[in-house]
Amino acid sequence: MSTAKVEIYTKWTCGFCHRAKKLLESKGIAFEEYDISMGGPKREEMMQRKPDARTVPQIFINDQPIGGSDDLAALEREGKLDALLAG
Repeated sequence: MSTAKVEIYTKWTCGFCHRAKKLLESKGIAFEEYDISMGGPKREEMMQRKPDARTVPQIFINDQPIGGSDDLAALEREGKLDALLAG
C-alpha cells in the first residue's frame, strides 16, 4: 500500500487521464483526483503548482510534479515508479 500522496488533475473526456488512473489503480494506489473540465479554482491551483502545465493529466507524487500519462508510464517502465510511490 502506498504511503505517498498522489494527486492527479484530469478532465472528464481525457483518454490520457483514464490511462494514468488505470495504471495507478492497477498498482493499488489511492489518489486524489481533481476534475478541471470546467476550469475553476482547481485549474488555477494546478497552474500555480506547475506553471508550464497546459495539458492533463498533471500528476503529483508527494507534491513533486511527475508530468502526464506518458511520464508516469515511463517511470513504470524504468522501474522507478514504485520507489516514488513508497513515499
